[in-house]
Amino acid sequence: MTAVRELKLTPIQNGTVIDHIGNGLALEVLRILGIERIQQSSTVSIAIHVPSQKIGWKDIIKVENMELSARKLNAIALVAPTATISIIREQRVREKRPVALPDRIDGVLHCPNPGCITNQREPVESEFEVVRRKPIVLRCAYCGRLVDDFLAQLA
Repeated sequence: MTAVRELKLTPIQNGTVIDHIGNGLALEVLRILGIERIQQSSTVSIAIHVPSQKIGWKDIIKVENMELSARKLNAIALVAPTATISIIREQRVREKRPVALPDRIDGVLHCPNPGCITNQREPVESEFEVVRRKPIVLRCAYCGRLVDDFLAQLA
């Protein structure tokens, strides 16, 4: 007899659910969210290595009383391009959409080139252009350096 696995996560009143995060990437997404700055009164639920019909195995994060900025959504799109975002209000899904990688990403990554103007204590925000989407490759708009390792470069 096979055991039935049931996933139980506490419902949230208001906040954000990030579903279909690639297996094992939940902790990186929490880093993007700035988990240490989340209100103490807000519940955070994390499920890691959950079966998924869509992507095989996935992670899920629920954060109460938080809606994501465009920058955080862009960073999540880099790290977890299969993720979907659900906005919860009054315990109901009010909006659900996949993350989308824009053509340009500003202020989310550090350029790995130490000689880039964005690393020279100048008041210049990083800008990257999407060169390729699968696998994702970005190019620094200032020095032209190609970047494909996003975890090490997250701002």
